[in-house]
Amino acid sequence: MTIRKVILIQPRRDGRFLGRGTSQPYTLMRLASLVPADIPVEIWDEDLMDLPIHTLGKQDLVGISAKTLLIDRARMLAGRIRQQGATVVIGGAHITLAPEEGEEWADVIAVGEGYRTWPRIIRDFEGGTLQKRYVDEEWAPLDSGVAVLQDRVLRQMNEHRNYWTTYLEITRGCPRNCTFCTAIRVSGRKMRLRLVEEVVEEIERRKLRRFFLTDDNFGLNFRLNPEYMAELFRALAKLPLQGWTCQSEQLVGEYPELLDLARQAHLDKFFIGFESINPGNRKELGGKAKGDVAHYRQMIQQVHDHGIGVVGLFVFGLDSDTLETFQATHDFVRTSELDSVSATILTPYPGTVQREEMLAAGRILPHDTWERYDTNHVTYVPKHMTVEELTEGYDWLCKQLYQPAQIIKRGLRAWRRHPLSEAHKRLVSSFSTDIGYRREFAHRYT
Repeated sequence: MTIRKVILIQPRRDGRFLGRGTSQPYTLMRLASLVPADIPVEIWDEDLMDLPIHTLGKQDLVGISAKTLLIDRARMLAGRIRQQGATVVIGGAHITLAPEEGEEWADVIAVGEGYRTWPRIIRDFEGGTLQKRYVDEEWAPLDSGVAVLQDRVLRQMNEHRNYWTTYLEITRGCPRNCTFCTAIRVSGRKMRLRLVEEVVEEIERRKLRRFFLTDDNFGLNFRLNPEYMAELFRALAKLPLQGWTCQSEQLVGEYPELLDLARQAHLDKFFIGFESINPGNRKELGGKAKGDVAHYRQMIQQVHDHGIGVVGLFVFGLDSDTLETFQATHDFVRTSELDSVSATILTPYPGTVQREEMLAAGRILPHDTWERYDTNHVTYVPKHMTVEELTEGYDWLCKQLYQPAQIIKRGLRAWRRHPLSEAHKRLVSSFSTDIGYRREFAHRYT
């Protein structure tokens, strides 16, 4: 069958904030760039538009990518699209973790990354040989040109006008084994690296000045691939960037020379997974955090000494947590000089060791939808608290962390750390992270 067009959909969650989207569909931009140039392709971001589903027909191939909390929305959209006669492919993190979830309501299940399978799905659709399930978990090397964005995709997205934060990927994968993390299943345990010249070319072609790295654990490359990081930082230092941020872990503080290069490369702040201040949780944290508060403080100071900010990421409800964990964490945040703070509830996602253990113990709360699997709601029975105690403790802590006075205090402290010559470029970023987390916490009440 001749394809009329390919449509890629990101289901709605947040809508627009002050006129722009808050979550750029970077994965869909990659998939759209794998569509042959002679086939029209469109990206529909439901946060930005009402979807013209009525225009679809049987010659259209529609891909939907959804994480767990949006899979119910994806199912609803798939039903409407199939009524129009179009073929629906469902993929993304949730389907990779639980492929059986989509078998009843999608025509095709796409498990894994899609670099190899998405072009094949398109060919099979045209040839009338479409299969029910495609699996791509071989983790394609990122230095093979598979990640290059097409210009027609960039023109269509108009990303500087439509999104507050532009996304970029440089590395993928994480060899850690945190029991609650989905990264191993979704991105693989092998760390893969894009060519430095390809990264620079994309930044220049997209005219990026600020960006957030989607890499699961970019900072781990300080240890695994230090030569690559040095080459990358030296290349980024030559670009007119205003700042960028990435996810990391505490070990970056052990590499002062790379921190110097990172700052010269315009790195603004690390999002670092401290995860817990409770040493009893170290087994669940895969070796990247041990609950050593003294070490946490030392690392924060080491990173700050190099002019880079630190956003602390914490998870609550791990098996050694008690009611006292909330107050202890609040005390640490108040005295640690963290620049911003993320507080989330442990969420037992499909495909994780954590969920399998909780299912075996009968600790998963019954649920008909996945909408509460957003890291803001309690979805299981904690070990040393009741469901109500974890909920109330989390609410109390977030209200303390995200009250305007605390956001202003942390933001001003972060802003003042920058030299005067850069202060005008850092004003918004000094406050925006906490404001974003405050909005995320508000999902508990919407």
